[in-house]
Amino acid sequence: MNVFQRRKLLGWAFIAAPVALIILFYFYPMLSAFIMSLQSGKGANLSFVGLTNYKRLLSDPVFIQSLKNTLIFLIFQVPIMVVLAIFFSVLLNNKTLKFKGIFRTIVFLPSVTSLVAYSLIFKYIFANNGVLNQILMAINVLDKPIMWLSHPFWAKVVIIIAITWRWTGYNMIFFLSALQNIDDQIYEAADVDGASPIDKFFKITLPLLKPVILFTSITSTIGTLQLFDEPMNITQGGPGNATMTISQYIYNLSFKYTPDFGYAAAVSYAIVILVIIFSIIQLKVGNRDEK
Repeated sequence: MNVFQRRKLLGWAFIAAPVALIILFYFYPMLSAFIMSLQSGKGANLSFVGLTNYKRLLSDPVFIQSLKNTLIFLIFQVPIMVVLAIFFSVLLNNKTLKFKGIFRTIVFLPSVTSLVAYSLIFKYIFANNGVLNQILMAINVLDKPIMWLSHPFWAKVVIIIAITWRWTGYNMIFFLSALQNIDDQIYEAADVDGASPIDKFFKITLPLLKPVILFTSITSTIGTLQLFDEPMNITQGGPGNATMTISQYIYNLSFKYTPDFGYAAAVSYAIVILVIIFSIIQLKVGNRDEK
């Protein structure tokens, strides 16, 4: 072989290794899960049943409840988190702000905090006789404690607060990076034209952040649809399945209840379908103004 052929073969060799690993650890499990979703049975004794598991989803009250819970978390948490991430990124991008590094670290720190540790702290803070209730009662804001973890509404609120606290700083980094890549001359020209800070934010900053807003919205949506850790560690899906998510229901079907891996695989593909639907919607909405 000549030099060109050897280099070409070497390039294919470098590509082949990661492609093989991706196929082995991503596409093969996805295909196996889909095949399993067409089967039913207890434990490892599975038999082919076609689309029966998918039809069962439509009449499964626990799945419908977990779907509603997941969508509630998605609808409320993702917009709040994106808005807060933009707010903190703009605030911490101010060139006149002192100790910016410290403040940025403080906001980003929750995203690298141990999940179990912060879940225990949240359970301690929001317990019926926890720190938050004691403080609110001490300053006469409350006459009696709020049942944060034992009331369906307030348990959802706690989960939304926990997710927002953990991931706002993570998304802030993307916005902060985008802000630092905006040319200062654009703002200087706006100052010459007499634009106010609000005008500059809504007519310059926000439009230029549109690709990052779209990116963080899609990734946050995917993460929320796969939400498992916070409900599992803070509320265990309770009270009465009020905070159970689809991912937690998959876990229960596989390991907590009598194992039904075929139906659990079908539920997991419900997440795949939701991810595709919401991603397409967000891409359509995000690219609408560019047409």
